[in-house]
Amino acid sequence: MSRELRDSGVGWLGSVPADWGTVPAQALFGERKAKSTASDVHLTPSQKYGVLPQEEYMQITGNKVVLNLTGADNMRHVETGDYVSHLRSFQGGLEYARIPGKVSAAYTVLKPKVALDSRFFRYLFKSELYVQALQTTTDQLRDGQSIRYPQFSQIALPQPSLDEQRAIADYLDRETAQIDAFIAKNEELIALLAERRAATITSALTSGREESTGSCDGRWFGAIPAHWESMPLRYLLRRIEQGVSPQAEGGLAEGAHQFGVLKSGCVNAGIYRSTEHKLLPAEFDFDRSLLVRPGDLVVNRASGSIPLLGSAAIVTQSPYRLILSDKTFRLIPNARTSSHYLYWLLNSRIYREQVESRVSGADGLANNLPQSTLKRFVLPVPPIEEQDQISSYLTDRCTQIDKSIATARRGAALARERRAALISAAVTGKVDGREAS
Repeated sequence: MSRELRDSGVGWLGSVPADWGTVPAQALFGERKAKSTASDVHLTPSQKYGVLPQEEYMQITGNKVVLNLTGADNMRHVETGDYVSHLRSFQGGLEYARIPGKVSAAYTVLKPKVALDSRFFRYLFKSELYVQALQTTTDQLRDGQSIRYPQFSQIALPQPSLDEQRAIADYLDRETAQIDAFIAKNEELIALLAERRAATITSALTSGREESTGSCDGRWFGAIPAHWESMPLRYLLRRIEQGVSPQAEGGLAEGAHQFGVLKSGCVNAGIYRSTEHKLLPAEFDFDRSLLVRPGDLVVNRASGSIPLLGSAAIVTQSPYRLILSDKTFRLIPNARTSSHYLYWLLNSRIYREQVESRVSGADGLANNLPQSTLKRFVLPVPPIEEQDQISSYLTDRCTQIDKSIATARRGAALARERRAALISAAVTGKVDGREAS
């Protein structure tokens, strides 16, 4: 049975059921300004996990959070059932507090002023439509500023009856649980396939097609065939080339006479991304030998992201004319080394574990991978003929695995889109949660 709708008069809401109200946000929520108490637990609001104790957040994510050491005067008290606006709310909405505690005064704490179903508004404040409405309140949100109460108050809110709020929340709890279970299964499959891919690479790079009975590095990989060698990377290279870091502009080098310089993000998870570059000034003069060409093996020398540091990829054909930056290396293999085999080595656990040990170890290379360090990494090296065979095998096998991973990712992405659309439709009355319940 169709439901009568009316124009809400609120741009982001569009039409709503005829019996729903639309009210100013301040009619439903006030700002909690109370200072924190000495016993309050320090809370961290996040897009993915909601509001949780800071210590728990750091354990889950591995991220360190700057502790507030200036006292309670700079902290806000939070009650169970409050909503918190944080520095990324313009991307992910407002977060619901399931426990009491305290947050930085940089955040805005919202408290209900009337009886309402907290689950309904939890869905509403995280919906794509509401997040888009938040983004219209101020241009400064993109600078990482929290949404303040006056900005929050600019957005009118829907107000179905309390019974219907509960019915919609019940419906969304049930439907999103099913969708989330489907997404979780796909993510589990992706993790299993990624593990299989990594194991396949390690196995091929340490045994080839024979039983491993030869030398053993002892730390980074086990026994390798007797006729293979274990040696530092420097013995596999003719040279390493490094680029320059000129002042560059935003935008892509799309013009007939334009050149760009690669950014560190040009290599990610073994894939070359030619769009990750900056436009060089027209007057900048550079050595043409720095231009990258299809087939080049490039490595990230510097990055603020540990997974990107040391990441390697083979340059593919692109419409852009790009040069190496000082944050990228070009590795030129010698006659004993296949560039494709070297690519697989630099995308293996054998190599990654050595990179990460330098990041967390005594070298302290959090943002930088010097040539001297890179050249010391120990790798298994078969004869050149076997390198080609192993490279062909890994290309075929990993291509199959990558197709399966892509299928699982598409399934999860479509489910997330379905979830977001369902929530937006339900909290604005386009789907009748009462009938669905």
